[in-house]
Amino acid sequence: MNYTEVRVYTGQPDYSKHFWNAMRGQESDYSGLSEGRSSETGTYVMPNATNNKYEAAIISESLFRKIGTTFNVYEGSYHILAKEYDDLVQFVPEGGAIPVFDGLNDFTQYTVESHKLAVLVKMNSDFVRDAAFDIESYLVKRLARNFAKAEDNAFINGTGVQMPTGILNGVNGAEVAYAVDEITYDDIIRLYFSVKPEYRKNAVWLMNDKTALALRTMKDEAGNYLWRDSDDTILGKKVFVSEFMPDMESGSKPVAFGDFSYYWIICRSPVSVRALSEKFALLDQIGYLAFEFIDGKLIRQEAVKVIQKNTGTNG
Repeated sequence: MNYTEVRVYTGQPDYSKHFWNAMRGQESDYSGLSEGRSSETGTYVMPNATNNKYEAAIISESLFRKIGTTFNVYEGSYHILAKEYDDLVQFVPEGGAIPVFDGLNDFTQYTVESHKLAVLVKMNSDFVRDAAFDIESYLVKRLARNFAKAEDNAFINGTGVQMPTGILNGVNGAEVAYAVDEITYDDIIRLYFSVKPEYRKNAVWLMNDKTALALRTMKDEAGNYLWRDSDDTILGKKVFVSEFMPDMESGSKPVAFGDFSYYWIICRSPVSVRALSEKFALLDQIGYLAFEFIDGKLIRQEAVKVIQKNTGTNG
């Protein structure tokens, strides 16, 4: 059964009823979920209405789901084509020939992997089996929070091996604009202008709290602050903070700037879940094992630039 058929099945009211009965620890209700079962993980695809709530929740929790571009590619090709060059645009005289060129080489092909991300959450059985307890809202929020943190870490630091390729990856991540001993006011200005105007239009800054604090105190020779407190911008561009960006240490890439919409998040399947009633029975708890299959790549490396600290320097 393909995912189109699965989505039709998981959108049925009976599927939703059986799914949530199963999540409350009623094993017999799994018999009504067979068409939504993942043969690889033994978990069950969430009902469509729940999955929609989950997608809204993870956008709220995840930084990269806000600044990147997300695609649901549940079926079809394991390759994506990314535009590499500028389009040809020019004025044509009346009656003149319209320029036509071979655009087949304008695209770079990237292989889309299906990396498995797993999370286990536990809840007290008393809450789960209480009919008044909104298990759907609680579980959706917990899963979204956990998956969002793991995703953001991978989208920044991922190696590309059994996980997405992060923006700080040395080969397929963002381009290094400059390598410096210490990051100064002028270095941030240089990083800004190292990004082409077409990418600066929608560009944002990315760094962690420690780096943000250091940049907040930077001033030019006239005493003007680099950081504008009124709207948390640098040079008019929004600053985003992530705990997964590195500190300003030797060899690190602590500041990134660019258009992160060129970081593509490819979801390969809907989230699936299974309740583990017996495993945690002695603790009077029910566990929930959930999986998602995902990939992420910066499909245009020049769209995001970073500053790298030279090896052997700290500040």
